[in-house]
Amino acid sequence: MAGRKQAAPPAAEARRALGRARPDGQALFPVAPPKSGLPSGYGDALSELKARIQQARLRTVLAANAAMLQLYWDIGRTILARQAREGWGAKVIDRLSADLRQAFPDMSGLSPRNLRYMRDFASAWPEAEIVQRLLPNLPWGQNVVLLDKVRDPQERLWYAGQCAAHGWSRSVLALQIERRLHERQGKAQNNFALTLPPAGSDLAAQVFKDPYLFDFLGTADPRRERDVEQALVDHVQRFLLELGSGFAFVGRQVALEVGDQDFIVDLLFYHLKLRCYVVVELKAVAFDPGFVGQLNLYLSAVDDLLRHPDDRPSIGLLLCRGKNELVVEYALRHLKRPVGVAEWETKLVDKLPKALRGSLPTVEEIEAELGGARAPRKENTARGGAGRTGGAA
Repeated sequence: MAGRKQAAPPAAEARRALGRARPDGQALFPVAPPKSGLPSGYGDALSELKARIQQARLRTVLAANAAMLQLYWDIGRTILARQAREGWGAKVIDRLSADLRQAFPDMSGLSPRNLRYMRDFASAWPEAEIVQRLLPNLPWGQNVVLLDKVRDPQERLWYAGQCAAHGWSRSVLALQIERRLHERQGKAQNNFALTLPPAGSDLAAQVFKDPYLFDFLGTADPRRERDVEQALVDHVQRFLLELGSGFAFVGRQVALEVGDQDFIVDLLFYHLKLRCYVVVELKAVAFDPGFVGQLNLYLSAVDDLLRHPDDRPSIGLLLCRGKNELVVEYALRHLKRPVGVAEWETKLVDKLPKALRGSLPTVEEIEAELGGARAPRKENTARGGAGRTGGAA
C-alpha cells in the first residue's frame, strides 16, 4: 500500500538584496522590504519587542550596577572599620589604591579619590538594606552627586528616589538639589518603590555608558572601541563626500550574509570617476593582519554581488589606530587587490595603491583630516587638467 504523499513545504519567499544574490543563496547583501507590504500587525509587534529589549537590557545593566554598588559599599565599610580600629589615613588609602590598581589595572574606579567616595558612601548609608534595595538603580555618578551636595540623610534618600523614578542625569540631579526641589514638593519620604527608570531617560542612557560600571565588568574597552568606531564612521563619511572627488555614498553599516555568518561593512561608496566600489573599514585599535582578510572578504562579496561587468575591481581602504610598517607590508605583499592601510591618529608612511592616486584623497590627506591637521593638496594633472587644490574638507 502506497504511503500518503506529504504536502510539499511552501516555497521560500525571495529576499530583497542590494545588487544580486548568489544562485545558491549563500551570499547576499540583504535589504529590508518596505513596511507598506508587511502584515497590518507588524507595527504593534515591533513596538512590543523594542520595549521588551529595552527593559531586558536595562534590567541586566542595573543588576550589574547593583553588584558594583554593593562592592563599593563593602570596600567603604572596610576602610571605615580600619580607620576606626587602626587609624588608617590618607597615606594608607593611597597605598591601597596603588595595590588594587596593580591587581586590577583595567578598573579605573580604584583611584584614591574614588576610594574616599566609597568610604563616604558607606558612611552616608550605614544600613546595607538601603544599598541593596533602594539604590541599585542609580549609577555611581549620581551617588557621588548626592554625597557631595546633600548632607541630610532623609533629603538624600528623597532625591535618590526622585532621581531613579524620573531618570535624571547627573546634571539634572545637581540642578534640582540646588533649587531645593524637596522643599517645594512636600515632606521628604523615607522610602520609594524599586522600579526601573524610564527606558528613554538620561539616567538610563548614562548607565549604559558608565565607565565605572564597564571597568568593573571588564568590558569597557570593547564598548569604547565601538563608540570610537562609530564616531570615525560618521567623520569619514562626511569627509569623503565633502571632497567632491567622485564619491557617491552607497551605505553605512551594510549587512552582509555569507554562508551561515553575518558581517557588517562600515562604509560603502561608489566612485564615479574610477567606476568602482570603495569599501572603507575603520578600526579603533592598532592594525592586525586579520583585518586584511576581513576586508578582502568584503571586497570579494562586493565584486561578486554588486559589481557591474563594466566596473573596475573594488578598492579597499583600512583605517586603523596605529600600525607596524613591516607587519602591514607582509600582510599586503601578495594581495592582488588594491588595498590601502592608513593610521587615523598619527602621521603616516604608507602610500595608497596606484589605483587610488589622483581620483582618491591620499592617505596623508585622510590622516591629516582625522588627526585635526591640514595637509596641502597637490595639484593633480593626471585627470585631464581637472586638478584640485586646498586643504582637506
